[in-house]
Amino acid sequence: MISILVLTKNEEQDLPDCLKSVAWSDDIHVYDSNSTDKTTEIAEAFGAKVTKRPFDNWASHQNWGLQNLPFKYPWVFYIDADERMTQELAKEVQNAVNQAGDNVAFRIQRRDFYLDTWLKHVQTSPFYMRLFKFNKMRYERMVNPISIADGPVGQLKSYLDHFPFSKGISHWIERHNSYSSFEAAQIIENRKNQAAFSIIKAITAKDFHERRFHQKECFYRLPMRPLVKFLILYVIKRGFLDGKAGLSYAILQSIYEYFIVLKTRE
Repeated sequence: MISILVLTKNEEQDLPDCLKSVAWSDDIHVYDSNSTDKTTEIAEAFGAKVTKRPFDNWASHQNWGLQNLPFKYPWVFYIDADERMTQELAKEVQNAVNQAGDNVAFRIQRRDFYLDTWLKHVQTSPFYMRLFKFNKMRYERMVNPISIADGPVGQLKSYLDHFPFSKGISHWIERHNSYSSFEAAQIIENRKNQAAFSIIKAITAKDFHERRFHQKECFYRLPMRPLVKFLILYVIKRGFLDGKAGLSYAILQSIYEYFIVLKTRE
């Protein structure tokens, strides 16, 4: 079997449907950042085990959870409250752990939805390492953390559905305003420590998360980054094929990038 890890902070709206999508597991952990709404009550009523801890940053928070939560099983599936496991994915993850071989983790393809549209093209990357042995996984970076598995990583075919705008545009902007502060702090920290990066590895590294690290470090050094990000998402990745939703999302992402530029400069 597989344990479930759900990270929450004031998720009373989205949590019920998330928990229903993982109800096949008998070991669900809701790891809560001191919610002030009914999140924990909903989780406990559903039968989930609730652990509370003040949020500091993403990598630190997630690493603490993996090291301290009393998971029943060696394999964990991590999901956010605004995400849903499809029935196909639920079946596939259970089959995957039974036939894992040397793999200690699996990447999952996520479908993000906006304006009732699957953002199939405009996303930076749809793959996320969400199924793993909890003692073989760790995270780095304050926000948008990099997943680092201690061993081979496989990849599944079924989808994890994500609804990042379920609470509306205002909530998305508020959340990304917070993310941009963490990103700016991470950039300053990297520069202070003179983080090494490689243009070659940004293109050729076989591991997605290693490649993403070097891509981010190269990207942070580009002039006119917000415009570059818009062109990458909307033109190079063909976000225009996602219609109005693709255009709106590419603009929102470029604005988010500009927040990071301004805060880093400040």
